[in-house]
Amino acid sequence: MIIDAHHHLWDPSDRPYPWMDDSVAPLRRRFDTDDLRALTRAAGIDRTIVVQAAHDPGETEWLLTQPAPVAGVVGWVDLTAPDVADRLATLTEGAGSDSAGPRGADPGPRLVGIRHQAHDEPDPGWLARPEVVRGVRAVAAAGLAFDLLVRSREHAAALALVDAVPDGRFVLDHAGKPSIAGEPKTTRPRAAEPRTTVDHPERGPADAWRSRMRDLAARPNVVVKASGLLTEAGPDWRERPVHRYIRETVEHFGPDRTMWGSDWPVSTLVADHATVLATTEAALADLSPTERDAVFAGTAASTYLVEHPSQT
Repeated sequence: MIIDAHHHLWDPSDRPYPWMDDSVAPLRRRFDTDDLRALTRAAGIDRTIVVQAAHDPGETEWLLTQPAPVAGVVGWVDLTAPDVADRLATLTEGAGSDSAGPRGADPGPRLVGIRHQAHDEPDPGWLARPEVVRGVRAVAAAGLAFDLLVRSREHAAALALVDAVPDGRFVLDHAGKPSIAGEPKTTRPRAAEPRTTVDHPERGPADAWRSRMRDLAARPNVVVKASGLLTEAGPDWRERPVHRYIRETVEHFGPDRTMWGSDWPVSTLVADHATVLATTEAALADLSPTERDAVFAGTAASTYLVEHPSQT
């Protein structure tokens, strides 16, 4: 079984996506479940988690109507709203497993998490603002995960948030978005690269990233997505040490706290869906079957698809 723990669906004609500038022009079209289903069927992917891409509650409501293979939605809500708990309740009521329908019918996805594109906020400390912390506490109280979309500039605020909500479940998207494109190019065959260890000498643009990963991995309520790394490496990703970053991500957090996501269709800027999956599988070829099952299904299922009771 494989779960794709991070992908998107959108239709730019329905709502604005401010981040879709000319640099990502190929993405400015509809990507829907029919497109997704063709990819997942070919790859043997059983279920998926779709993730918000706009600060728009209407997008979340639309994502909650999507059919299989979508099993869960990481949506958006205004975390700073005084009635954030009520807004979360509205999104969860009647969705997914609790929805009424014909016996045996696919109940559709349910809300499993919340995300805010914090790396687009002008204030790098946005996640640590008191009103945001209050909102994330409401997310945790609703039994939902909170996805962290952060780079180096938001790292301190992300740590402060995690520490302020110890009962929350946090998911670090895209392994913290390391600057792989800044790494020296390599022509060494990837198959010849040895498995790394996290205590090797620090070097190059990976230094700060490793430090950030150690910080977050030390918090037991944080898991990580090995996703989006080909995109972070850029169009010439085959000449960058993508495999090393994938392996080190797992080494920092362990297989039981790492999940795979395609980041489709953003990933299509540099590679197709099958290549993203195959590259991750190749980088982690030396994992045991149990470890592989955790990365490619188990961690996503336990984080998103197991019913987590609301706190009372």
